[in-house]
Parts: sequence; C-alpha cells; structure tokens
Amino acid sequence: MTRVALIDDHESVRLGVEAACVTDGGPEVVFSGSTVTEYVRWRRATSAPPVDVVVLDLTLGDGTTVRENVGRLVADGSSILVHSVADRPSAVREALLAGAIGVVSKASPIDDVISAIHAVANGDPLNNVEWASAIEGDREFADAQLSARERDVLRLYAAGLPLKAVAERLGIAYSTAKENISRVRVKYVEVGRSASTKFDLIRRALEDGLVSADGFAAGASGKR
Repeated sequence: MTRVALIDDHESVRLGVEAACVTDGGPEVVFSGSTVTEYVRWRRATSAPPVDVVVLDLTLGDGTTVRENVGRLVADGSSILVHSVADRPSAVREALLAGAIGVVSKASPIDDVISAIHAVANGDPLNNVEWASAIEGDREFADAQLSARERDVLRLYAAGLPLKAVAERLGIAYSTAKENISRVRVKYVEVGRSASTKFDLIRRALEDGLVSADGFAAGASGKR
C-alpha cells in the first residue's frame, strides 16, 4: 500500500484529502502536519521509513521557501506531489526544478488528487494542465524536464558509474535503470538534443547541471 504524508498549513485541506484516501481504500495516510520540520521530527521520533509520496502545499505558514521544502523532502527519499491553488507558475516551476514530480490543483476533483498520488507513487508522468501552465513560455525548462528518478539515474550514469552500479546505488532493478536511461534519451531527442551515445548523455547532464565538470554529481557531495 502506498504510504502518504500530507503537509499543508490548512487543516481542513489535510482532513479532506485524508478522508478521501480512506474512502478510496488507499493510499494510507501515515502523517498529517503543517510543516516539513514536523514531518522530519515525526520520522526521527518513530524511526519510520520515508513515505512513498508527500502531498505538499506550495506555501506554508512557517516562512520556509518552496525550494527549501522540496529539497529537504527529496533528500529524505520521498516523491513530492505539489497540491496547491497553482496560480503562481513561477513557484510551481521552482518546486519542479527542486525535484517535485508533479502538481495538482486544489481546485481539482478529489478523485483527480487521489489519481495523482497513485501516478506519482508508480513513477508515472503527471503532465496535467497545472504542469503545462508552469512551463508555458519557458522552453529551456521544458527541454530539461526529466522525472526525479530519471535525473538520479542520469546523474550517476554520467558521473561514470555503469548501469548495474547505478541500479545498486539507487536500490532499483537493473531493468528499471535501463528503462530510465531509455526514457531520458527519448525525452532529449524529442526536444532536439542528441542523446544517442553515453558521451551525448554526459554533455546533456553537464548542460543541465546534473553533473559538474569534474565528473562528480552537482550538489551530491556527502550523499550516497
């Protein structure tokens, strides 16, 4: 069963999504709170593993930024679904760039929200109206739009690890790592950026800031 955390400073929103999850027969909401810090403290106190999906509001009342919140949760090992009014494309774009998988509007029917949670948990793309609005008019951002898992695989692969080692590092099957690299190649080719060879992929990773010039994953110092 998909394990979910709800982080929103509006309790009524959290209660509504949680009730819908129960009615739907899953996913299972294991945490509900108003800040990312509360979630991190809960994880430490209970020794619970990272949840599969964090449903996160764009703007929380504790003064934290979108990039900070998404970054902390991605580093913690969860996939992020932004649940917001989605009326600020720049903020949604910032969340996606920080590693969020997708966005679903608070104005969406609750069934759509539950479907989005399932999609993110399964690693499926969530290219909905909110996502399209976030990248509209920003061709450079759209060109580099890979999923969080695809970025992880490409980052390690471009840094020099063979696919088998990439799969072991990420705790996924070799076939999954191979499928992710195949999808990465297709996405780059679709936007006119060559990706037929490993050298091409290294260049794309360098261009998009996934690896630094010395071959180490950008920003990954000290991480497994």
